[in-house]
Amino acid sequence: MDVFLTGGTGLVGSSVLAALLADGHTVRALARSDSSAATVEAAGATAVRGGLTDADLLAREAAAADGVIHTASPGDATSADVDAAFLDAVLGALSGSGKPYVHTGGVWVHGAGTVDEDTPRDAPELTAWRQPLDERVTSGRDGVRGILVEPGIVYAVQDGQVAGIIAAALGGPTDDDGAVLLPGSGEQHWTTVHAADLGRLYSLALAHGAAGSTFLGVNGHNPTVAEIAAAAGVRAVGTSDADTTERLGAFGGALLLDQQATGDKARRELGWTPVEATLTETLASLS
Repeated sequence: MDVFLTGGTGLVGSSVLAALLADGHTVRALARSDSSAATVEAAGATAVRGGLTDADLLAREAAAADGVIHTASPGDATSADVDAAFLDAVLGALSGSGKPYVHTGGVWVHGAGTVDEDTPRDAPELTAWRQPLDERVTSGRDGVRGILVEPGIVYAVQDGQVAGIIAAALGGPTDDDGAVLLPGSGEQHWTTVHAADLGRLYSLALAHGAAGSTFLGVNGHNPTVAEIAAAAGVRAVGTSDADTTERLGAFGGALLLDQQATGDKARRELGWTPVEATLTETLASLS
């Protein structure tokens, strides 16, 4: 397929780009800057200069592509409005075509506990905005083969360190004795997935995902925050929920979720097989 991809230089999107190319697809990747354009071109894609708010450009690229994958997000207070406008442009251009559109959600929307794709939503404040957008993607009302991928906490080794939320959680403030202050007690479990495994899931979902499908992007390894810190060789202490939300706001509220998931649906329906080292294995190898 000729695929239009957003977020091709990000932690998730760069792995999606690599997986698409490995599977024989051609990729046109949205690039906001010269440096981003150079990065996706070096990876093997054709750069499309523009941003997430360039509605006319997005519509043209979507209409010309055989499928679209959206992994980019501002990651701030504008995320809901930007994604809503993005869907208007892209799904509008794809309307009635039956082409595949793969959208990025997040497993946090299902709240605490052992969750799967059918678990009713109980989103923390940070991600509550996703629900109406996710529902539009999977509703089928635009005449598009809409597929939702909901990643867990994504990790990969970059410049000798584990990137993403893990680096932020383990590199935060310390107490008077130099111990890292964990979000919460440290006993909460986090769902995790290696970026390379996640990239392959997106490529499989694009090619084989049924219309209206949702897939959790998790590898079934659900370590506690304390186990993550220990694997990294970090001396850490737990904190109260109140302290966490005071320090980190809505982001802290999401990090407090005690959540576990297997990702079995993607294995059954798409033949997805996570093969990368688990998060704790990765951290232990680095530490």
